[in-house]
Amino acid sequence: MKMHRLRALAATLLVAVAVPAIAHHSFVAQYDPAKPATRTGKVTKVEWTNPHARFYMDVAGADGKVGNWHVELGSPNTLLRYAWKRDTLKVGDEVTVEGFLARDGSDLINAKTVKFKDGREVNAGSSADLTDTR
Repeated sequence: MKMHRLRALAATLLVAVAVPAIAHHSFVAQYDPAKPATRTGKVTKVEWTNPHARFYMDVAGADGKVGNWHVELGSPNTLLRYAWKRDTLKVGDEVTVEGFLARDGSDLINAKTVKFKDGREVNAGSSADLTDTR
């Protein structure tokens, strides 16, 4: 009976540890290091959430059509270490994002840096920093 309980506990612990690992993606699974990109636009929404903070911005394409881009940042904890605060980025701010495009071609970019209109530039805590992107 003890062995049965130990096996059940071990299985439960294994599932508890594996689920967050599955839920979080690797950089190269979602983004293409061979596709660096720069996008400029106005912030429309900011989400200070785990595992990644994110924001959305309206970006005009070459054809003049405006798309709402999803910009992935590092975790809030990582951003705090780079001197971000919850109000560093606000709706209406005009910013330029340098990062890497999504592999699936969607309007999604993993930001390496965020540059503000006033000249400030902040590290976005990108998971690309953990990957060889050269």
